[in-house]
Amino acid sequence: MELTSGVFTISLDFELYWGIRDLVTIEQYRKNLEGVPGAVQGMLDLFRDHGVHVTWATVGFLFFNDKADLVANLPDSEPTYAHEHLSPYPYIRDHDLVETAFHFGPDLIASIAGVHGQEIGSHTHSHYYCLEKGQTQDQFEADIRAAILVAKRRGFELRSLVFPRNMENPDYLPLLAELGIRCYRGNPSHWMYQPTDGILKKTWQRVLRLADAYLDVSGPSAYGFEVCGAHRPYDFPASRFLRPSSRRWPWLEALRLRRIKRAMTSAAKNNQIYHLWWHPHNFGADPEANLAFLHEILKHFEVLKTSHRMRSFNMGELCDLLEAGHVG
Repeated sequence: MELTSGVFTISLDFELYWGIRDLVTIEQYRKNLEGVPGAVQGMLDLFRDHGVHVTWATVGFLFFNDKADLVANLPDSEPTYAHEHLSPYPYIRDHDLVETAFHFGPDLIASIAGVHGQEIGSHTHSHYYCLEKGQTQDQFEADIRAAILVAKRRGFELRSLVFPRNMENPDYLPLLAELGIRCYRGNPSHWMYQPTDGILKKTWQRVLRLADAYLDVSGPSAYGFEVCGAHRPYDFPASRFLRPSSRRWPWLEALRLRRIKRAMTSAAKNNQIYHLWWHPHNFGADPEANLAFLHEILKHFEVLKTSHRMRSFNMGELCDLLEAGHVG
């Protein structure tokens, strides 16, 4: 099974504070969180202008209006992580004030869904850590069922999933298929990107990943449909995490952009999928610089669209192509 042209796809881990709650305080990350709405609108404008289709993997909690709405609809089962601070449920119970702007986003979700080519996917319900000790498959099932339910309440059918912290658990994949999740974003095949059961990555992995953002350490990390369609749910592995921009080191930014462009070009020439991802809150502290960097990437996609017929699909659309046999 082969593609007849290269594909550029993007998936975003849309999580607001739920995704970094166990790592930083709101005050430590306030600037990033406050900048999310503007960054999201800027991304949507760019995606619309360049015809780029994106999967927004959304934490289920974001579909609720506020804390009262969330509390009234909590699932019966909670994850029993060995490290209790990883669970958001004690945080919900212990905090009288859960700032709506940093925890909930039904209006943002509606704005995203209103732009052509934007898919609302799942980032689990509670930002669930599938490789952490203490949690169980039954608890994961309850979490995903809750995510599916609240999305349906808002008029969305979840078909694509991104595992929080990229903690892909192969034991849970059959369950996803049973629940109607047709695809997920897997990890790059290189060993430095394999998931661990801890929140803090090993130092040597983190150093190599950082270097790989600027220099060709792991290769282009693009994939053919024969890899993605090997089993259900389909695996559309990540190619590159789009790191936040830095105005301090412009020469490093040039290296990072060249790294991404070269990998995109390789994917276009070899009829492969190039899969970029990041979190919207990564853009929040400096949306101007981050959106400008993204714009350069999307302009390169336009070049490849003309020169090599490269196309853009979100993860759900890639599933449709596989299932319809419109490849090869």
